[in-house]
Amino acid sequence: MSADFTIENAVAKDAQEIAAMVGELLTEIMNTIGEQAFNFDLAETTSRLEDFIEREKYFVFVARDGKADLAGFVALYESHALYAEGAFGTLPELYVRPAYRGNGLGHRLVSQAKSFAASRGWTRLEVTTPPLPQFDRTLAFYEHEGFAISGGRKLKVDL
Repeated sequence: MSADFTIENAVAKDAQEIAAMVGELLTEIMNTIGEQAFNFDLAETTSRLEDFIEREKYFVFVARDGKADLAGFVALYESHALYAEGAFGTLPELYVRPAYRGNGLGHRLVSQAKSFAASRGWTRLEVTTPPLPQFDRTLAFYEHEGFAISGGRKLKVDL
C-alpha cells in the first residue's frame, strides 16, 4: 500500500540511483516502441543530475519504501512562456519501478509535484507523452490526474 512510502526531496547522494531509474524508464520506452530512441550513460546522467540538483535547475522527489529503498521519482523544472502567463512547471520524468506499481504511488508523486508547483507560484504543469497507442495507459493516467490534452505534438531538433 502506498501509505508505506515516504516522499521527500532528492539530494545529491540520491543521484546515481535516480539516474539508474531514468535508464530503466528509457529502456522501457525503447522496448515498447522497438526503437533505440535514447542514448543513456549512467555516469553522465548521474553527473548531470547532481549538477541540476545543486544549481536548483531540476527538482526531484523520490519515493522510498519502508526499507528506505527508492521505489520511484518525479522530476520537474521551471519554464517560462507568454502563453502560460509566466512561470510554469514541466514534468519531464515520472517513474515507478515495476515492483511498486498499482498501489497509488504514481498518484502520490504527481500530487507532490502539483503541491510543489503551487508553492512556487507556477501557473500550470505540463507533461508530454508519446502519441502512440502503446502509451494510451500513460495518457489515461495523466488524464485521471487532471491533465488535459492541450494541442499539438512535441517536436525537437538536435543541435
